Amino acid sequence: MKILQVLRAPTGGLWRHVVDLSGALASRGHEVGIVFDASFSDAQTVSGVERLEPRLKLGIQRLPISRQPGLGDIRAGWALRQMAAAAGADVVHGHGAKGGLFARLTRAGSRRRVAVYTPHGGVLNYHPDRFSGRLYRWVEKGLLPFTDGVVFESAFAQKAYCEQIGTPACASPVIHNGLQPADLERLGTDGISHDFVFVGEIRAVKGIPYLIEALTKVKRADGGKPRLLLVGGGPDEEACRRQIGALGLTGQVDMAGVQPARAMFAKAGCVVIPSLAESLPYVVLEAAGAGRQVITTRVGGIAEIFGPTADRLVPPGDAAALAVAMQAYLDDPAAAQAEIDTRHAFVSETFSIDHMADAIAALYETLVSR
Repeated sequence: MKILQVLRAPTGGLWRHVVDLSGALASRGHEVGIVFDASFSDAQTVSGVERLEPRLKLGIQRLPISRQPGLGDIRAGWALRQMAAAAGADVVHGHGAKGGLFARLTRAGSRRRVAVYTPHGGVLNYHPDRFSGRLYRWVEKGLLPFTDGVVFESAFAQKAYCEQIGTPACASPVIHNGLQPADLERLGTDGISHDFVFVGEIRAVKGIPYLIEALTKVKRADGGKPRLLLVGGGPDEEACRRQIGALGLTGQVDMAGVQPARAMFAKAGCVVIPSLAESLPYVVLEAAGAGRQVITTRVGGIAEIFGPTADRLVPPGDAAALAVAMQAYLDDPAAAQAEIDTRHAFVSETFSIDHMADAIAALYETLVSR
């Protein structure tokens, strides 16, 4: 099949998902291309593109895709239709709100082309009580007739979509994100320099202020002050720095900027992801696959990743509960290791790249052959 994967920003877990899926589909003999926003680029994106592009017969294309809706969407949507037609695409798979919009616009008026959508949160990331949230949900409902398949990355995402948008009349399976075999290799302890590490976007929804506050309540057994590494970039970096300074934590917290996740996991024994909202975050999957202790919140589909250890999740927006979990990690390494082993075994068995790619390819084939 000829397949185009469409997204807006090539960053974070959504980009990781598209890269892994595209590479796996290409290795199965399909002709694959990726389309993303022309204005977005950072060192990790460039590196990923350079590694992946030689494997993609339909190449990597860039279009001006803005975050907010506007007249530019009409031009970008038309350009994508032309790309899909020129490539002879059988499937256009949109990821996220904007990717999903454009994928379904290429489907309108085409009897042959199949449009598939994975929300990754999508319009559900916008508050339903605000005008933008109501508007985007109305648009999403209007796009359902042009949707041949919806892939949900978690049962949580499927339930939320059905409750807030409606149950799709098309095929709409849950297909969990998958990890590469290398992601399931346990990291050693030689490079550890910090007690805790956060990896992700530096913005309010990630719950970082609660993590910084929790650090003030935690002590190491040797009487020393625990160290935290914050990895990532985003709109709230300066606010984080101010909070760190105000709480007297300047010597305990380091900010590393945007870095590869696995390399940063190697620098701490415990990964803390205090999110206030998520779908099925790759960073939690990757941290568990790397054999690190993970402290995170009961939001989105994270309980599906934690499986038999889901009772260890903490409530979101609760610095005291985070502090208790962080202190327990420092106080009882043996209990932490038992939890790590149980979770690693579950993730290794449940979340594989082969299962994800095979299930999505099978869905494409079913839809194309109708």
